[in-house]
Amino acid sequence: MTDWKPRTRAVHAGTRRSQYGEVSEAIFLTQGFVYDSAEAAEGRFEALGEDEFIYARYGNPTVAMFEDRIASLEGAEAAFATASGMAAVSGALMSMLKAGDRVVAARALFGSCLYVLEEILGRYGVEIVLLDGTDLAAWEREITPETDVVFFESVSNPTLEVVDIAAVAKLAHAQNAKVVIDNVFASPVYSRAFEQGADVVIYSATKHIDGQGRAMGGVILGSEEYIRKTVEPFLKHTGPALSPFSAWIMLKGLETIDLRVRAQTATAEALAEALVGHPKLARAVYPGHPSHAQHDLCMRQMGKGGTLLALDLAGGKEAAFRFLNALKVGVISNNLGDAKSILTHPATTTHQRLPQDQKDLLGITPGLVRVSVGLEDPADLIADVLQALDQA
Repeated sequence: MTDWKPRTRAVHAGTRRSQYGEVSEAIFLTQGFVYDSAEAAEGRFEALGEDEFIYARYGNPTVAMFEDRIASLEGAEAAFATASGMAAVSGALMSMLKAGDRVVAARALFGSCLYVLEEILGRYGVEIVLLDGTDLAAWEREITPETDVVFFESVSNPTLEVVDIAAVAKLAHAQNAKVVIDNVFASPVYSRAFEQGADVVIYSATKHIDGQGRAMGGVILGSEEYIRKTVEPFLKHTGPALSPFSAWIMLKGLETIDLRVRAQTATAEALAEALVGHPKLARAVYPGHPSHAQHDLCMRQMGKGGTLLALDLAGGKEAAFRFLNALKVGVISNNLGDAKSILTHPATTTHQRLPQDQKDLLGITPGLVRVSVGLEDPADLIADVLQALDQA
């Protein structure tokens, strides 16, 4: 298996078969497990053997298959799956931090991530420092010997800023700080985060991993020691376990993730080419287009620009709403990474709770629309976006 290419790992890694020899992975939809004897139960609670389970909150064969498969695909030693992406974010951070610790984070984050940092961790005595994630001088200034964790989105939501993983990780490791990355926009297809210096990688499996809008899930990836000794005890006792049925959906999603994400990226590239310089747009932002300020970094780090664009309509909120309401192929929702193209107005939805001055600082303007490119025919999607812009 160590010689397998990523697409093969995404189909076969971590597979466990029951005595029936099923082809598609089995869904072990059970809360608990039966022991052969009282002595066996005692032994299992003392120390779990290979492929042994106690209770669904602690682990499950279907969930374990997903954890092993995504770890193999990502190049991580171990993984722990959670009920949602935000359970993964909060679990990864809260399990490793305590009162008096210091976190340096990029300020361009999903609204719920900002809530975890500022409202929850801040309330419990963790110092939070937010900075411009694209400014290496700011990282160098703020990552001090007192810093315990560095946290950022490798590609930010929703403005698509790209953070230099290798450069920030080098600064962090020089001060013995751990590097925790929310890697959702990069997806496992374009991720090389661990080889670039990440200590912990987080995914919302709800996005590209499922990829078809069916279920929620999350996963934390890292070293065997971190997952087993830090994350697992915290999550076992706090309880955000991934459902076995959702884990099965994620396994099925991984089988096609490479094909889906590469097809979506090709469409995103074509859409960006059609929209950059459009008269109705103040800007069109796509990391894979040469017009993006960090295009070269994106190509070095990911190799491709990914599946998301940001469009800033020159007419502000009114124009953005007219544009969204005129769509016939794209749908208005707040998810991403789906087979359907999804368009979102962050200022009034995903980042609505942020005060206006913070929105301004992050570049979340009234006219900004996030576009998550789906699997429709590229010509149909491009034509739909162009006709909707005509009505904006």
